[in-house]
Amino acid sequence: MTAVATAPATTRPWLVHLKLLGMAGLWGAAWPAGKVVASQAPALSASSWRFALSLLLLLGWLLVRSGAATLKALTPRQWAGLALGGALGVFGYAAFFLMGLQHLPAGRAALVVTTNPVLTLLLAAWLLGERLNTRIALGMVLAVGGAAVVLTHGKPWTLFTGGAGVGEALLLGCVLCWSGYTLLGKKLLGGIDALTTTTVTAGFGLSLLLLSAALFEPAGLALPLQLGLGWWGALLFMVVGSTVLAYAWYFEGVAALGAGAASAYISLVPVFGVAIATFWLGEAVDASLLAGGALVLAGMVVMNKARR
Repeated sequence: MTAVATAPATTRPWLVHLKLLGMAGLWGAAWPAGKVVASQAPALSASSWRFALSLLLLLGWLLVRSGAATLKALTPRQWAGLALGGALGVFGYAAFFLMGLQHLPAGRAALVVTTNPVLTLLLAAWLLGERLNTRIALGMVLAVGGAAVVLTHGKPWTLFTGGAGVGEALLLGCVLCWSGYTLLGKKLLGGIDALTTTTVTAGFGLSLLLLSAALFEPAGLALPLQLGLGWWGALLFMVVGSTVLAYAWYFEGVAALGAGAASAYISLVPVFGVAIATFWLGEAVDASLLAGGALVLAGMVVMNKARR
């Protein structure tokens, strides 16, 4: 993905880094906020509300920035790629995201899903011929091992004896969808700026979410209208903070510092996710979560440095 715009020459470096730190915090907080949302509303319906509101803000942002020029410039092949991206990166990821949170604590889910880069790199090496090296492989082993420790509460061998459940399977779907979306971006969405990509894929994904919610959760779409301020506060936080504002800060960081430096901050997302879930939701932090989380973070750092 490319940055939305080149950062102004007057941008203060310390402010860019502060915004990237805020981005990591907002993305980390999306997990406990999602837990609140998923505990009171069906996953497909809640995701429909999230992306309907997000799409309104994204469309406004896009129209203010460039009008409809970027949309008119899209080719049929790019529209098809964006439609597939919406199916994977919005519909699939959002549905698995909230359904997984209905079965697992937010902190554990946040740590496991940050291993997305591992599967993405493996698939890129297999499908796109990208080369791996020993340090990247070491990072992958650390990250996957840490995720296994987190998921199984310190008993990774139970993954081979039926110890994993529905929540774990849903998280795997989350990881698969995001990895597919990332690889699709490399293959089919080149030349489209990040804001246009995010906006259009949100539109396609929302269409699928609404259709699925109407089919499988016919009463769910109206349910949020009966929920309280706590639920709406969590949802609006995900819409404004974790979707629109965090993306804006991330794109600014990519423009000012480069993709490698900006993406390094993503390693902090699970740290914020676990910390906020502990203080906000009172989720327990045990030894397996700390040990597995440390392995995941170490793996992400090793992979990021090796790729740069």
